[in-house]
Amino acid sequence: MVCMSAPHAEPSLLPADTQGILDLAVHSMFQLFSSLSEGMFLIDLSGRIVWVNEGYRRFLPALGLASVDDFVGRMVEEVIPNTQMRRVLETGQPVLIDLLTNRAGTFVVSRLPLLGEGGAVIGAIGMVLFDQPETTLQPLIAKFARLQRDLDDARRELASQRSARVAGGRHAKYTLASFIGTSAAAVDVKRRARRAAQSSSPVLLLGETGTGKELLAHGIHAASPRAGGPFVSVNIAAVPDTLLEAEFFGVAPGAFTGADRRGREGKFQLADGGTLFLDEIGDMPLPLQAKLLRALQEGEIEPLGSNRLIPFDARIVAATSRDLAALVRAGSFREDLFYRLNVLPIRVPPLRERREDIAALVEVLGEDLAQRSASVQPELLPDAMALLAAQSWRGNIRELRNVLEQAVLRSDSLAIDAGQLAAVLRESGVEPATPSAAAPERGAVEGDPRLLRPLAEQVRELEHRAIAAALAAHRGNKLAVARRLGISRATLYARMAELIES
Repeated sequence: MVCMSAPHAEPSLLPADTQGILDLAVHSMFQLFSSLSEGMFLIDLSGRIVWVNEGYRRFLPALGLASVDDFVGRMVEEVIPNTQMRRVLETGQPVLIDLLTNRAGTFVVSRLPLLGEGGAVIGAIGMVLFDQPETTLQPLIAKFARLQRDLDDARRELASQRSARVAGGRHAKYTLASFIGTSAAAVDVKRRARRAAQSSSPVLLLGETGTGKELLAHGIHAASPRAGGPFVSVNIAAVPDTLLEAEFFGVAPGAFTGADRRGREGKFQLADGGTLFLDEIGDMPLPLQAKLLRALQEGEIEPLGSNRLIPFDARIVAATSRDLAALVRAGSFREDLFYRLNVLPIRVPPLRERREDIAALVEVLGEDLAQRSASVQPELLPDAMALLAAQSWRGNIRELRNVLEQAVLRSDSLAIDAGQLAAVLRESGVEPATPSAAAPERGAVEGDPRLLRPLAEQVRELEHRAIAAALAAHRGNKLAVARRLGISRATLYARMAELIES
């Protein structure tokens, strides 16, 4: 706060020279504040503006004021929207640092009370410290943004844990951001999944084994209004046909000899209020398909050994690696059930159709392997990365992870070269494709339809690929990545946020 008289003693008790020095100091401090700030003004005890310096005058046009005469003499609330100067007058307490946003812009401001004889408030000083905080305070803002993101992540994790307790431990383990990739194919899948998450209609995930269909199912649930409810998964291919009906619909108490007297809830009941994920739906036997169709149509189930119908409210997400349309034609999958499930189909592309995502996948998989084994993350040499990008990956991401894990366990060093990966592939029964045999670079062929997309989309995709590659090369060091790409850290964080949102 600023005193208009000497502190800690009455002026009459001070030597003349001391009083003069203090008066000079007060005057000098006032001049210093005025010169160092971007703008400054004074108000009296009533809140009326009594003085403004030259620096502040440049903000007047943005406030809709033609001249200083339109500013001085007015009540501060009349000319400065969202100001908190009145609070300083009423409390006598300074506000050293604050953000003020109005039609003139966003400013970092300071507000100090003016004290007169006896410490009474006689007015206040308003100072603009920075008029472009997004530029001047970028390091601080970036740090705050990182802390805010960490706090948001922690809050989401706590919310997930609470939901898990409420849902009996059944909750989504992944989000849509867990689906790694910035290729056009990966971005399109995440966009479709995000839209599907906002609907209550069934979703059908189609794709080869190991492409990430189950991860997407978790992500769709986590992004849906049902995220607070349970996420229940059934792998139909892993359950014997004789047990599937009980697995789905549950068993009534004492339904048969040896049955639990308390009964057993089925997956539909467990998923009530949440999402039921039916993995490998194409392997479901025909007799059960009819019962599943009825349950989906009526919204109710009948447990084994019971005559009572139980309503349920579960959103269905199904997945298969088989061609359901071909199964329908062959008579091994009900056509009416196919149409019931095929409302929001999402095709999950194989890894060979998004080779540009391999570098980012290797980075994430390598970090996960290192965390699980409590070791340092492995580094793949350039020839090793080129070899990985050339493979067809019939087992997709699951196969890629297996090859990486084997190579890490067999290597005596953290650096893995192409020879080590080639040996792992051969022992797995796969003849490694040479990098020269890989598909041509995108855009190398005249008439490539991918070049006919909007230019902004192509530029954005290229930026995302470059950032993903740089993050992989520098092991997530954001400062090093920003320097390597020649952009600011703020720009990098903004582009990375786009990656997450996509």
